[in-house]
Amino acid sequence: MPISINQVVAFSTVARTGSFAEAAIQLHLSQPALSIAIKKLEEALGGKLLARTTRSVVLTPEGKAFYPVARRLLSDWEQSLQDVRNHFTLHRGKLDIAAMPTYTINRLPQILADFHRQYPDIHVTVHDVIAESVVDMVREGRCELGVTFDPGDASDLNFQPLFRDRFIAILPAKHRLLMKEKLRWADILAYPHISLQRPAGTRALIDKALAKKGLVLTPAFESHQLVSIGRMVIEGLGLSVVPSTSQAQMEEMGLQCRAISSPVITHQLGVITRRQQSLSVAAQKMQSLIQVARA
Repeated sequence: MPISINQVVAFSTVARTGSFAEAAIQLHLSQPALSIAIKKLEEALGGKLLARTTRSVVLTPEGKAFYPVARRLLSDWEQSLQDVRNHFTLHRGKLDIAAMPTYTINRLPQILADFHRQYPDIHVTVHDVIAESVVDMVREGRCELGVTFDPGDASDLNFQPLFRDRFIAILPAKHRLLMKEKLRWADILAYPHISLQRPAGTRALIDKALAKKGLVLTPAFESHQLVSIGRMVIEGLGLSVVPSTSQAQMEEMGLQCRAISSPVITHQLGVITRRQQSLSVAAQKMQSLIQVARA
């Protein structure tokens, strides 16, 4: 027979006050209702906990043994409730978020700083992974939020757009193409090319857009990391294109960034969540800050 927290409260109050009448007043119960709660608790435990005398109520030996247990149960119950309240009021909790390196390096730090100022008791773990891994981590429930490119026809995910990113060319300082007023893809592809590795979604997007213009990208070097691509360009191994969100990072490395056309290639970046999973309060607040900070 299950034991309810109300039964434990009833017993604990009678044991503390030594009176059914006083306990009934404190618990806002009728004495018959209080007696029924105690009786059900005794039936569930298998014996008498309280013995009535002409003047008061006393604990049986088993009641004396159970009383400290009851107090611990009530204390643990209240602490558990407080823990839940703390999660709702953002005084405790943990949040896992996945995002692409271009976003975690260039956009996310300021958002995290704002979040921490408002909710300092929430522990945030950032998973800095490639776009495809962001989708996998959210889909598998390892992260509540992900910032990545539009996953397309993904019926199990929600996608909230943030902004449309454009690919830009990165070149070493003093490269001869910097003298051109406008850069075209054909200009870039005339040099050895350093590209993101397949199966990166951005690589597939670029290949498809170039094919429509009759252009073919044949990389001399490939890498999953934009920082590595930037270093290769600095060393004169070739030219490359990167999302415009990484422009500040590329310029800090000493590279020159230029718009590139024919074709102009863009992609939508946004926040993904699981369609069938409600977000925690902490995740909702983080998502709101990300939306506010969008370009």
